[in-house]
Amino acid sequence: MLTIPEAEYELEKGAAENPGPWKAHSVSVAENAKRIADKANGMDADRAYVLGLLHDIGRRAGVKAILHIFDGYEYMMRLDQPEIARICLTHSFPIHNADIYFGKYDCTAEQKVFLDKYIRETVYDDYDKLIQLCDAISLPNGACIMEKRLVDVALRHGLPEFTLAKWRAFMELKKYFDEKCECNIYALLPNVMENSYESLI
Repeated sequence: MLTIPEAEYELEKGAAENPGPWKAHSVSVAENAKRIADKANGMDADRAYVLGLLHDIGRRAGVKAILHIFDGYEYMMRLDQPEIARICLTHSFPIHNADIYFGKYDCTAEQKVFLDKYIRETVYDDYDKLIQLCDAISLPNGACIMEKRLVDVALRHGLPEFTLAKWRAFMELKKYFDEKCECNIYALLPNVMENSYESLI
C-alpha cells in the first residue's frame, strides 16, 4: 500500500487538478478513521488513514456523481493499489446493493453491471466498514454526529426509497465500532459537538 507521504502527495495532486471541498472531506475522513482504528483492536491506524485519505481520489477527474468511484478505482488499479481501489468502490455502499447511491448514476451500463457484481460479492472487512462509517460522520471541517451528515446529504439529494435502509446500515456501523472500541466513537473525535451544532443552511 502507499505510504502516508505518498497518499498525501496523491491527494494534493488530485486537488490541484480539481479543487473543491472533497479534499478537506478526505482529510477529515482519514483523521477520523485513524483515531478510531487506533482504539479498535486489530486495526492499523496508518492503513486506515491512507484508505480514508484516498477514498474519494476519483474526484481528481472532475465534478461527477457515481462516476467518481470508478475514476478512483481505475486510477488506483493503474498504480497497482488494489486495496485502495476497492475502498473507492465500497465506501458508498454500507449495504451490499449498488442501487443505494445518493446521486446520479452517470456511469456506463457496463460499469453499473460491474459495480452490481462487485458490491454484491465483496465481503466487507473492517477497513471497508470503517471508511463507510467515517464517510458518514465527516464534514470538510471535521467530525459531526452521523444524523447531521445524513441530513446534509438528504438536503442535497432528496430522500429516495432506500434512504431509511441506508441510514440504518450506517447506524449499525457506528454501533459496531462503538463496541469494537469499547466506547462511543464520538468521544475519540475532536470538535464533534461544535460541528454538529452549526447550521446546515
